[in-house]
Amino acid sequence: MYKLGIDVGGTNTDAVLIDENLNVVASIKQHTTANIYDGILNAVRTVLEQSGVNRAEIGQAMLGTTQCTNAIVERKNLAPIGILRIGAPATTGIPPMVDWADDLKSIAVKTTVIRGGFEYDGKELAPLDVAAATAFFEELKAKNVKSVAISCVFSTVRNDHELEAAKLCREVMGDDVHVSISSEIGSMGLIERENATILNAALYKVAQSFTEGFAKSLADDGVTNAQVYLSQNDGTLMTMEYARRYPILTIACGPTNSIRGAGYLSQMKNAIVIDVGGTTTDLGVIQNGFPRESGVAVTIGGVRTNFRMPDVVSIGLGGGSIVRQREDGTVTVGPDSVGYQITEKALCFGGDICTATDIAVRLGMTELGDKTLVQGLDEEFAKKAMDAIRALCEDSIDAMKVSSEDVDVILVGGGSIILPEDLAGAKTVSKYEFGGVANAIGSAISKVSGTYEQLIDYNVIPRDEALAKARAEAVELAVAAGAIRETVEIIDAEDVPLQYYPGNTCRVKIKAAGDLFS
Repeated sequence: MYKLGIDVGGTNTDAVLIDENLNVVASIKQHTTANIYDGILNAVRTVLEQSGVNRAEIGQAMLGTTQCTNAIVERKNLAPIGILRIGAPATTGIPPMVDWADDLKSIAVKTTVIRGGFEYDGKELAPLDVAAATAFFEELKAKNVKSVAISCVFSTVRNDHELEAAKLCREVMGDDVHVSISSEIGSMGLIERENATILNAALYKVAQSFTEGFAKSLADDGVTNAQVYLSQNDGTLMTMEYARRYPILTIACGPTNSIRGAGYLSQMKNAIVIDVGGTTTDLGVIQNGFPRESGVAVTIGGVRTNFRMPDVVSIGLGGGSIVRQREDGTVTVGPDSVGYQITEKALCFGGDICTATDIAVRLGMTELGDKTLVQGLDEEFAKKAMDAIRALCEDSIDAMKVSSEDVDVILVGGGSIILPEDLAGAKTVSKYEFGGVANAIGSAISKVSGTYEQLIDYNVIPRDEALAKARAEAVELAVAAGAIRETVEIIDAEDVPLQYYPGNTCRVKIKAAGDLFS
């Protein structure tokens, strides 16, 4: 049985084929097409031709895509939605979408805040206003709205009202309505959690399109026996059904796939990963074999959210970054780039624009294109450019470190040829075969996870009992996402005391992960 891993980026679409022993059998990197499904189909066909593997032997196919991210950033293909917040009168001072851009606010057909919700200790603020909720859902149904975002104050402590409202929504609007509830998506902090829920609701049509499109592109090429999965932003996978329910979890799956792929290639459990593309470089951290999650609110398309996201720093540096010399003699690299046009515009390919790749070729760091075409570049100019590249990376490494000690660094991505292998702050700098398609590898070898997060007062529930229950819930969530129960293990656990809460309240967060059904 073979695994097919595909990652669609802004510049390239990568594909790998991995055998049952997790060895890379074939890999391909191609330019991303305007229609991503054509690009996927071409990549699949090429990698299968390269390997000679029978299509019937492919048992799993995994896709990492930027479609949801692009939809938010570009304001395209977002579904009209209704927004219900449960929390009046306590939360009426700040309405939903208060700091959203006008062009993104337009997705909301109707927004309302009704009575209900909870205190930080779980005490009910007010009973859920069932009549107001019913009237709201009836109005949405009349306007043919098919997606609803429901949030509630302190639903991370108790989500009773969210679940009741979701049940009522389906009774009024029908079982085919897409319902997003904040307690299943975000963490503490009403506004950021609500924002993430709204985006999730708006993405349901996008998710439906790319999940169906991916499955169809595989079937059109004869890959009919494969179970299909989507990459999510914690470095694990989810089923097609799960992706349709939580499309926002596909955001930032590109960097996390690269981190997971780097971990597989290096067999390191802890390291900084530098993924260099054509336009940008992403730095992330492998922590216990999985991407380190961000502990702060993350902005997506101008919207602050607090759902699980990888701790990633992105800089405007890539293989296609344009190199310039200022009048004072200093040299700059990026942030603008020739991107996917590098094979047309870079000097070493016969173009007329000096790029970071040209600098690497000039300094003898890589064999690419025609090196004679860059011999005219002044060596001093090239060294200054490389110093600028080095400084950008070293500053970003410092930003990702949690101590002053040197750390292991792994270089991946097609653009990693532009980076030197001696970087300040790095204990070791490693490159590996197939590092250029680490993102597709990460997609193919990823496990399935479940994360349980809750506020628990240890004075009410003893710590050992609470943690045991949390672990069991995390396992069930992983199984629900597609993991084999027998393979699921706890990969991360934390309980953080919250001094501003009454009693002995802690934020308990448990993550479990397991192998996919084969």
